[in-house]
Amino acid sequence: MNMFDAEKTVNQCVEWIRGYFAANGPDCSAVVGLSGGKDSSVTAALCVRALGRDRVIGVLLPNGVQDDIDYAYLAAEHLGIRHYVLNIREAYESVLAAIGAQFPIDGATKLSLPARLRMVSLYAVAQSHNGRVANTCNLSEDWVGYATRYGDGAGDFSPLSGLTVQEVKAIGRRLGLPEQLVEKVPIDGLCGKTDEDNLGFSYAVLDRYLRTGEIDDAEIKAKIDRMHRLNLYKLSMMPAFDPGISTAAE
Repeated sequence: MNMFDAEKTVNQCVEWIRGYFAANGPDCSAVVGLSGGKDSSVTAALCVRALGRDRVIGVLLPNGVQDDIDYAYLAAEHLGIRHYVLNIREAYESVLAAIGAQFPIDGATKLSLPARLRMVSLYAVAQSHNGRVANTCNLSEDWVGYATRYGDGAGDFSPLSGLTVQEVKAIGRRLGLPEQLVEKVPIDGLCGKTDEDNLGFSYAVLDRYLRTGEIDDAEIKAKIDRMHRLNLYKLSMMPAFDPGISTAAE
């Protein structure tokens, strides 16, 4: 990780984003869900550099009252992008009420629903603005499955999925983002705990293991390896049955 070249990676990623939009929507805008954390802020900043601020739309998606929403406003204002605020609370409560009237809702369902409603909202904005939805997950999160399938794990293009948390931070600084956005303590936005509380290890430990293979605690290594195995399905294409029937087009 010490050899990471943030400037080179920024330039490469910017060109990659431009190439994606050239092939998948030359006139389209990038739609980014802004939480105020490093991942969404860096993703939006990269899109601004690649496409210009007029082609980047930020969407703030609180679920009722979001205590740290000022960070999301700061990101939008710093980058000078237009942004919308869509509060998902009413939709969240309506879905829970509809389900709860028929059968008990488990805790995991309640925790995952906001992420999926946010992605539905992002695609609604994108469809109405000729947009493409940015996935903001990084490599560290994806490796251990720390994303909701068809929630924050979805999107049309993913600038950060090959970059660790430490690398994303380095890119954020290279892009000139405010330090409070780069170093904001990541909170899952679901149950109020930090990411590292939920994971049981720090991103620094995980990133070192991913980039060097080195880790000091055998139990944490086993946990990371187990989480990776169990969550590989989130990174795979949907399995599709192949009947083996040839078509005229072939």
